Amino acid sequence: MLSIELQGTKRTTANNAETKQSRANGNIPCVLYGGSENLHFSVNRIAFDKVYISPNVYVVELNIEGKKHKAIVKDIQFHPTTDAPIHVDFLEISDNKPFTIKLPIKLNGVAEGVKQGGKLQQKMRKLKVNGLLKDMPATLDVEISKLTIGQSVKIDTLNFNGLTILDPKSAVICSVNLTRSAARAMQEAANAKK
Repeated sequence: MLSIELQGTKRTTANNAETKQSRANGNIPCVLYGGSENLHFSVNRIAFDKVYISPNVYVVELNIEGKKHKAIVKDIQFHPTTDAPIHVDFLEISDNKPFTIKLPIKLNGVAEGVKQGGKLQQKMRKLKVNGLLKDMPATLDVEISKLTIGQSVKIDTLNFNGLTILDPKSAVICSVNLTRSAARAMQEAANAKK
């Protein structure tokens, strides 16, 4: 899994006045839980943008006033009108304890059905998985080169070493659908043979 470092500053209190002041100074109030105790801190908004605007999923190496923590982003609250992040929940993780996260799906290859005139539709962009940090890849690679028109990839056909997929097994990751132009070409070819 990819990692990124963020600097954090401890918050002495979690009251509204301090929270407003923190946001006014260009910071986002955060909480880190899952460890021995909950830790309230803030991170710079611009630095955090690199984490949440990216299509990648990161292990965040939090450096809170010299003390380091490995964490993942568990929840982000957004301002109702500006969509700016206003609060972030981090979950502390360790190397020997499994955790749950959504990882991006990467489709590999060109589907045979696309070469035949079909259209590839990706229905899921991320999968919810559970496992140890050492088993977490940056992306979940799915091979699609053998897919023909009318075929799909379902979760129950996937297997990733050391990971348990938590999404419904019948869910479709992607499919190759027949386009109108391909259907017309097939009909014309069939008519020409008659």
